[in-house]
Amino acid sequence: MSRKKKNDDLILKVPKNASRRQIYAIYRKQFTAADLQKYTVNEPMVPAERVLVELEALDRKEAAKRKKK
Repeated sequence: MSRKKKNDDLILKVPKNASRRQIYAIYRKQFTAADLQKYTVNEPMVPAERVLVELEALDRKEAAKRKKK
């Protein structure tokens, strides 16, 4: 059961007819901190208040369109 990486995709070698539980156990054993790091990258965020203001403005605009019809 070795692990190879190709283009950052994990390739697991598992025994033939392995159950899902066995496959998950093998994956958990081979999952490293470096693998986890890919999913914990901080990205720029937008404040929730700004998103809410933009959604409310869109809602008012669409409501005005519906009233005109």
